Amino acid sequence: MNKLSKEKRQQLVLVVLLTTGALVGLYFGLVRFQQRSLTELQKRKLAAKQELELVKRTIASADQIEAQVGDASARLAKLEEGMAAGDLYAWAFNTVRQFKHSYKVEIPQLSQVDGPREMTLLPQFPYKQASVTIGGTAFFYDLGKFIADFENQFPYFRVVNLSMEPISALAGADKEKLSFRLEIAALVKPGTS
Repeated sequence: MNKLSKEKRQQLVLVVLLTTGALVGLYFGLVRFQQRSLTELQKRKLAAKQELELVKRTIASADQIEAQVGDASARLAKLEEGMAAGDLYAWAFNTVRQFKHSYKVEIPQLSQVDGPREMTLLPQFPYKQASVTIGGTAFFYDLGKFIADFENQFPYFRVVNLSMEPISALAGADKEKLSFRLEIAALVKPGTS
């Protein structure tokens, strides 16, 4: 470089600087942009692979899901068989009369059935609700067992508005008997008027 003239040296330095600047500009302008594009493309490819795997697993388990839906539908249909339908008063009377046989509970009062009407417990529920008020006498333990077993055997019934009072007019062993009134809210089978 010593043999080059000062003017040639400056031109050479200028060419090297311009070449370096052009290479840096190409790197940041094209190569860096392409690297970012490739990284973004890699992320989208990974997300698409994950979605594809999810779809494959769903397709593979479709038979199992269909079997589960069939089982759930069969269980629901079996539960709906015991729901209120037809003449609601006769249905309520027969259900309560048949169930109380194995309990020491006297139920001489059965009011008219109120319903079917929209469900009050859960909004936009697909079933309607009917309720009937019953009254009678029983010992506390027998009444509690009756109510617990009634709600366990009939999962679509709920006992609400229970009121109990002692019967003071009775003497002897019956003086511990209670007079009770309760309301049974029952789901009504769809399509029943």
